[in-house]
Amino acid sequence: MSLFRKLFGSKSNKSEEEIQSEDRGKYMPEVNLPIDEKFTINFKANGGKFLYCENTDEVFQTLDFIIEENSWEDKKILILDNELKKRFASSSLNMAMPNDTDATYFLTSCENLIADDGSLLITSNQIAEKKLIDLPSNFIVFATTSQIVGSIGEGLRGIKSKNTQRIPTNITTIKHFKSVEEKNFMTYGSNSKNLYLLLLEDL
Repeated sequence: MSLFRKLFGSKSNKSEEEIQSEDRGKYMPEVNLPIDEKFTINFKANGGKFLYCENTDEVFQTLDFIIEENSWEDKKILILDNELKKRFASSSLNMAMPNDTDATYFLTSCENLIADDGSLLITSNQIAEKKLIDLPSNFIVFATTSQIVGSIGEGLRGIKSKNTQRIPTNITTIKHFKSVEEKNFMTYGSNSKNLYLLLLEDL
């Protein structure tokens, strides 16, 4: 997708605020960024690690790179999403049982990516009835570009329309993405996660 190549291949990635303050007059209207670009800017501002993939082969390769970079080859991975288990069944992952508490990292999908604040909308479809604080501190999230929406309200409406028979429970968002080194007493006990996003182009 040319937008993402442009965004990450340019020499200077300006935030929305910088665009407004540097390149536009004081009384000019606010810049209305495309939602995918807006999500990317806000997601990275939250501390997330963004990894754009053009095809499924790149998704598997990038997942391998993340595991190797963090020396997780012998560590357990927790996956609660059954569809995701099928997708990554061919990978040589050391799967943890759903109730294991010794998993090092968590691989999940999400409902939507929220452009307004760079957060991820998830439900019981991804995390069952578990609380975020009870899941591993390392998250790898697999999502597609078609899942990017403007606001949480839009995401919630989408969940309702897709699940007319039974609306998922345990609906929540993840917004704070910090590495273990960056966490301090102010974030202790919070839902802050060291988060990688594998974003697959599907538009």
